[in-house]
Amino acid sequence: MLSPAARQALRLLGGLIEEGRIRKGWSRDALAQRIGVGTITVRRITRGEPGVAIGTYFEAAALVDIPLFGQESPRELERELFRQQEKLTLLPSRVRRPATEPVDDDF
Repeated sequence: MLSPAARQALRLLGGLIEEGRIRKGWSRDALAQRIGVGTITVRRITRGEPGVAIGTYFEAAALVDIPLFGQESPRELERELFRQQEKLTLLPSRVRRPATEPVDDDF
């Protein structure tokens, strides 16, 4: 089950994709062909339905010129991805639970 924030984000992204499609003058069929999905999937995207693969949402967004992660170009996305991967290399490879202190039951 999605949180209200996640549902709103999907609806917003779907609306932005629909707006971009209309701005480009494409039919839903034309966008579907460009993405490689059916028209029904495009309708589901524009409604913000959670069952559509995130990659399909991202491809639709990229095709209608919606900046992903605030980046305007693929080159900017590539730089940001590189920075993020560098950060991951500095973090521990595993997350461990904090050790619990022993309980002293002697009163």
